Amino acid sequence: MKDKIITFGELMLRLSPENNERFTQCHAFEAVYGGGEANTAVSLANFDVDVRYVTKLPSHIIGQSAVNSLREFGVDTSRIVRGGDQIGIYFLEKKTSQRPTNVIYNRAGSAFAMADANDFDWDYIFDGATWFHFSGITPAISDTMADITLTACKEAKKRNLTISCDLNYRSKLWSSEKAFKVMSEICKYVDICIANEDDAVGIFSLDASQADCEKNAYIAKKLMEMFDFKMVASVWRTETSITTFKLQSMVYVDGKAYYSKEYMMHILDYIGAGDAYCAGIIYSLINNFDNEKTVEFANAASCLKHTVSGDYNLVSVDEVMKLAFAKAGNEVQR
Repeated sequence: MKDKIITFGELMLRLSPENNERFTQCHAFEAVYGGGEANTAVSLANFDVDVRYVTKLPSHIIGQSAVNSLREFGVDTSRIVRGGDQIGIYFLEKKTSQRPTNVIYNRAGSAFAMADANDFDWDYIFDGATWFHFSGITPAISDTMADITLTACKEAKKRNLTISCDLNYRSKLWSSEKAFKVMSEICKYVDICIANEDDAVGIFSLDASQADCEKNAYIAKKLMEMFDFKMVASVWRTETSITTFKLQSMVYVDGKAYYSKEYMMHILDYIGAGDAYCAGIIYSLINNFDNEKTVEFANAASCLKHTVSGDYNLVSVDEVMKLAFAKAGNEVQR
């Protein structure tokens, strides 16, 4: 049976000042659509994976435009619930040199945030599915959505779906205490956990400063002691100068850490790079890649996302494979 992946979360309108301007000086916003699980869905669709995205969006033209942004790349939108009045919005002031990223959310009254349990028919949603993916952003949106996400995990587990979660801690959405309470229950059902150091500290208060091994491996080990994960995966950026970064990742399986090679990068757009990594992990596992190949493929997918403007990672399997495993560099492809 061909794998069908289900991703579940909020699709938002992203508004960014043009030309890396500040909010206070811009007179025009660049508008694109995105959101953690939607970004992962588009990546998988571009990898020719059968993927279905589930959310709730208004039935007006902006909601339809958001749906169209997924359909353009072949994502199955047939289970998207329509209703409500607003689409979630986030304003993004991009990082430039020493100036950090600034994100302002306007999503409190969105259709997804106001959704209730009756909006989602899990028999219908999971029909034919083999994998369920979500992020920690989804249960952070509201108490009701936290309950809905937990229900989704229970329903997925009953159907023997593989469940993956990108912890994705967002301090602007909930406190560490609330995140710990909710995610501790949800993670009981998760098979594949994607987590970086910020997630582990923000949600589970894991401190790697006194670790007796590499910190990402230490965090993965501790997470596996807490939950019955089959794999913990992590990707991280290290700033090497004002304009350059180093990207590396790790997967931790059966007590052993597997590390990717490092990429030196100049970043065009880093939003969605973690979601691209999740898609790389999922693609690798459904295609039975070994651990070394999995971490290299996922890391290369994340690396390439840094070169693509917008939330969605518009690259193919062939492009990822060439970066991950071929000797060819960034010369012209003829």
